[in-house]
Amino acid sequence: MPFKPLTPTLSVSPQLSEADVAQAARDGFRSIADNRPDGEEPGQLSAVEMEALAQRHGMGFAHVPAVPGKIGDEEVAQMVSALARLDGPVLAYCRTGTRSATLWALSQAGKRSADSIIATASDAGYDLTALRPRLELPTTPPEGARPGKADIVVVGGGSAGLATAASLLERDGTLDIVVIEPRETHDYQPGWTMVGGGVLDVAETRRAEASVIPAGVRWIKGAVASFQPECDSVTLEDGSTIGYRALVVAPGIALDWAAIDGLPETLGKNGVTSNYSYDTAPYTWELVRALRGGTALFTQPPMPIKCAGAPQKAMYLSCDHWRREGVLKNIDVQFHTAGAVLFGVKEFVPPLMEYVDRYGIDLAFESTLIAVNGADGTATFREKSGEVTKSFDMIHVTPPQMAPAFLARSPLANDAGYVDVDPASLQHVRYANVFGLGDGGSTPNAKTMAAARKQAPVVAENLLTVLSGKPPMAVYDGYGSCPLTVERGKILLAEFGYGGKLLPSFPSWIIDGTKPQRLSWLLKSEALPWIYWNAMLKGREWMAQPQHRDAA
Repeated sequence: MPFKPLTPTLSVSPQLSEADVAQAARDGFRSIADNRPDGEEPGQLSAVEMEALAQRHGMGFAHVPAVPGKIGDEEVAQMVSALARLDGPVLAYCRTGTRSATLWALSQAGKRSADSIIATASDAGYDLTALRPRLELPTTPPEGARPGKADIVVVGGGSAGLATAASLLERDGTLDIVVIEPRETHDYQPGWTMVGGGVLDVAETRRAEASVIPAGVRWIKGAVASFQPECDSVTLEDGSTIGYRALVVAPGIALDWAAIDGLPETLGKNGVTSNYSYDTAPYTWELVRALRGGTALFTQPPMPIKCAGAPQKAMYLSCDHWRREGVLKNIDVQFHTAGAVLFGVKEFVPPLMEYVDRYGIDLAFESTLIAVNGADGTATFREKSGEVTKSFDMIHVTPPQMAPAFLARSPLANDAGYVDVDPASLQHVRYANVFGLGDGGSTPNAKTMAAARKQAPVVAENLLTVLSGKPPMAVYDGYGSCPLTVERGKILLAEFGYGGKLLPSFPSWIIDGTKPQRLSWLLKSEALPWIYWNAMLKGREWMAQPQHRDAA
């Protein structure tokens, strides 16, 4: 049964069956809210039965019964209280889903406009226009917000968002900047490749979000529900709104683990791992150390994904360890990629192929992982010839990725769901005071932290130029960097821009990006983490100063 999202943490559904509850757990729902009185119709699962089912799948539960046509303030207050105590995301249900949607809609009255509430419900398939008189209440500003607008609202407290906020403050320390970010922790995700290779401890890649918010920036710990660019405002999922003079959208990219059948249930056990998760990157190293023979599969889904070289990095580091241990000859290593080539920039393919040959890796192009059965140790791939099932002793999975749902359904998105920006200026193509960058942007370049490092100064400079009434002049050339860890102690430093143009940061006599080098390894393992925490997130634009149209 398709569950219908109202906010990033609340979806609604018609009556749930036992199978639906199991599916909800697989989809990542943490709690269920039952909005039906018991005994409405024969065969209906009671609240007690539903609570037992939820608990069986590790989910929370609340029973907030509502009678059709008789939903009053008391029921709405009970629903608000239930949602506050339940872990999200929450799946609420009734006979058709309408009562659940109604309870949510009435809880938003006075926080969001009636038009916004009705439109959100309509997107989910529910017509709540009859509620308009009850929804048309004066809206209130977000708790703790200053009266009026912030100068700049930044959506996303990850690499791109914080780097931009810091760069803005370096240019004008008087700016009133708000960062909206729901997470309490901040991860240096490029380090997870090294965690999976036994080089870094995973704890070194994580810090408290509060510790990396630039001084002078206000942090709203919340999630965005919708954008109203015509009104220069953003609505949070708690219903509060905040206005802005300019908006920066940098929400990152969403990992769609559930797109691979069976993956969520077995990830982190049964030999199934991924360096794309803080929780499972250490398991990669655990599996690599333990494997002495058998089959090791490494997968890459269709683009776009963050750090397109990361699936190969995991494979090469694993193979290098097995080679050093003298067991590589006992392991059948396979790389299944949905793409038709090993790497998208042709200059780097020959040196990578040398390592593919050295490690004896079998390449399977146009082979997309669609299912994993961890208990049986099998993985199913969709290939040109049809579906193919492979046995494994270890599998490293790179999950499919997509734009965050709240962005994809917004007026800021392009057809693919990403922030629709000009690839050079990073200014939105329809809203002049909106900019987008990072993994959530529509630019046709590699989605890497290095790209965000170069994009942030461009956005900061152009945004302030636009606010002063002038056209943007700073230019982003598509720069991205993919330090390909081909063996422990050597890296192929792939740096390139739009169209695959090579954009090396160093003269070839210092670092030749087409050759694996020790210096590149030291840059990746020692220098870049320090630069990330102490320069990029603090607005220090070392080797990242923007180019300009008059000089490009």
